[in-house]
Amino acid sequence: MSGRYFSKQTFTFLAALAQNNERAWFEPHRQEYEDLVRSPALDFISDMSDEMPAISRHFLAQPSKVGGSLMRIQRDTRFSKDKTPYKTNIGIQFRHEVGKDVHAPGYYLHIAPGECFVGIGLWHPEADALFKIREAIAQKGDEWLVARDAPAFRKHYSLEGDTLANAPRGFAKDHPLVADLKRKDFIGMAKLSEAEVTSGTLRAQVVIRFRDAAPYMRFLCKALELRF
Repeated sequence: MSGRYFSKQTFTFLAALAQNNERAWFEPHRQEYEDLVRSPALDFISDMSDEMPAISRHFLAQPSKVGGSLMRIQRDTRFSKDKTPYKTNIGIQFRHEVGKDVHAPGYYLHIAPGECFVGIGLWHPEADALFKIREAIAQKGDEWLVARDAPAFRKHYSLEGDTLANAPRGFAKDHPLVADLKRKDFIGMAKLSEAEVTSGTLRAQVVIRFRDAAPYMRFLCKALELRF
């Protein structure tokens, strides 16, 4: 499980893109994007397709240029005040087989200058999914605590995302797990260094972190009546 995918030049390109986030700069640098970002990312995803079945057979590694595990470099600017056209990070998501978008349960790798991490869970789940997870936490608190506080998961991951100010409607304000019931996102993040991303052991490290998150992901999938 070795092999380098990304290089210091990858980070140099992403930093330059952040400084020159416009089509007039990107077009003459498109080959650098292909060589330093898209091609190595697709190679990584292709190799991860051999690894994912041992983590879960229901999360997919799809090395497609469009519509696969590699997220588009183009930003959706329709509803954003920020009209810069390109993302300045590499986003790779291995979604659940029933998932259609970033709001589905998934495993994630984020690469950007000064911000590299492995992510897992659900970001901004839809109302129905959010209710199911909260209901599972409220009804099966012991199972939730075993998943949330699994030693390997707890050691490397921090739980992130948005939370409500008050207990969600329909749940007791004095519930012992009210802090978790307030969560609007159920994501965990484990930091990586740029040195780790450019090392020959990136894939091995990502596989280990994904495995560390198995109890947490299994709980979420069970709550959503999905296979893990």
